[in-house]
Amino acid sequence: MLKQWSITAVVMLGSACASFYETTYDYNRKFEEGSLDKALAALREDNQYRKPSVKFLYYVNNGILLSILGQYEESNSYFEKAFLFGEDYRLNIAREAASYFTNPMVTIYRGEDHEHLMVLYYKAMNFLKMGKHEEALVECRRLNIRLQQLSDRYSSENKYRRDAFIHTLMGIIYQADKDWNNAFIAYRNAFEIYEEDYERLFGVTAPDQLKADLLVAAWNTGFTDEFEFYKSKFNWPDFQINKPDGELVFFWHNGLSPVKDEWSINFVVNRQSDNMFLFSNTDMNMQYSFYVGNDDERASLSNLEVFRVAFPRYVERPTYYTHASIQSSDSSYPLQLAEDVNQVAIKCLQERMGLEFSKSLLRVALKKSMEYSARKEDRSFGAIIGAINAATEKADTRNWQTLPHSIYYSRVPLKEGANPVIFMLNRSGGEADQHRYTYTVSKGQTLFHTFTSLESLPVSRY
Repeated sequence: MLKQWSITAVVMLGSACASFYETTYDYNRKFEEGSLDKALAALREDNQYRKPSVKFLYYVNNGILLSILGQYEESNSYFEKAFLFGEDYRLNIAREAASYFTNPMVTIYRGEDHEHLMVLYYKAMNFLKMGKHEEALVECRRLNIRLQQLSDRYSSENKYRRDAFIHTLMGIIYQADKDWNNAFIAYRNAFEIYEEDYERLFGVTAPDQLKADLLVAAWNTGFTDEFEFYKSKFNWPDFQINKPDGELVFFWHNGLSPVKDEWSINFVVNRQSDNMFLFSNTDMNMQYSFYVGNDDERASLSNLEVFRVAFPRYVERPTYYTHASIQSSDSSYPLQLAEDVNQVAIKCLQERMGLEFSKSLLRVALKKSMEYSARKEDRSFGAIIGAINAATEKADTRNWQTLPHSIYYSRVPLKEGANPVIFMLNRSGGEADQHRYTYTVSKGQTLFHTFTSLESLPVSRY
């Protein structure tokens, strides 16, 4: 029975030893080059993405490609499938059990916390592009509820529990509908989260655009005390309320989010008592105690001195463009950082690393136990199992790799009629790329535009 299991394990894990980015390279390359139609075809033909274990990633990659291509309704149908997958997911017990003997890449990928939130962000943006403001607000509310559900799993006081950018987006939508009271509440909530959470967790401060919008909403709601309070708080004594004919809210999705790689740690095994074992790494000040009740497992662990455990980590893809602005009517409007998706991704992975560590340690212990049992049965076969264990000790490197690195935005006043503007993208060396647009706006109208730049700087290894 043990030999039969080992053969099955080899078959299941033949393709699991490369990182997920490497096994889906053709699709990633086409996406990063901006060949979106070809990327969509490659995605739908890719055997890796057609596996049931990565159904979530198949849904979200279809969703983001279709969104960038302007096919908003079809995009939202895929994003809704991804959302429901996250809501309705049930553990596949056989695959979960297999992961303890092999590696987590044989399990169904459920998505990282921030990935579930980005599904709802993209749905909201798609609805905005279709002019469906109330539907966009529903997705923002769903995002806030989902984040609360996800953050409730963690006990740390420094956990990611509130999203400032989504409150900003809600305020923008309310302002477009001239719902000034709700706009003020949303902007005030957003500013509070930037001030209390984002600066500490992600190094992101409240954008000046948010501050200006908060003052405009306070003034139009008739909250003169709040208007004066925030004007003083921002040290903007000369701030003036302007009333343009129309407005453009421009969102910039800059670069690409991090990809998952793996790193490994060596642990020393010490027997603390008859049933207790201590796994430790003194260099990293890590110690984990495990109760082991099975006689064979205790015997196998007693013979174990040092072992290696693999964990996932994110590798940042640095942005090619460092900043951007919009030139309109002889004025310049800088795009301002509202959401650092890269840092949010890293934070979400850190929050679940405690669970990841304990699961990985248990996985290696069970693998070593299986190896010990095999050696008792057949020394040569036990050596084969040991080689398989070493080869298959891998971290789960699957993730949604086509998200932006960061999200910027700005509000641009427009005159009634046609408005030519220039979108300026600046590189680190000072060079700039230009994109020209003409926006036609009617009196009191707010337009929404999203620009996605897929360029990123090379990294040493994915």
